[in-house]
Amino acid sequence: MQLKENQLKHLKGLGHSLKPVVMIGAKGLTENVLMEIDNALEYHELIKVKITGADRNEKKSLIVGISDKTDSTIIAAIGNIALLFKRNSDKPKIELPK
Repeated sequence: MQLKENQLKHLKGLGHSLKPVVMIGAKGLTENVLMEIDNALEYHELIKVKITGADRNEKKSLIVGISDKTDSTIIAAIGNIALLFKRNSDKPKIELPK
């Protein structure tokens, strides 16, 4: 989903107070973790994912992999935390600015 600059800023602001919903540890990105992320995105639309035990390049590739496999948009990735957004087409919860 292509987002405008003001929509990205809005989502970053909303995501600031969120706690990580899913944590990825030493086992990496498993099918179960991927299903959990997809379910969380379906329900919340905007989630934080915490990645531990990986170096910078691994984190970056994990985040891109999650985004590709869940068809979500990376809003921000700072340190161990990634903020992801996926619009729920049936029941949108977050209203985006135009």
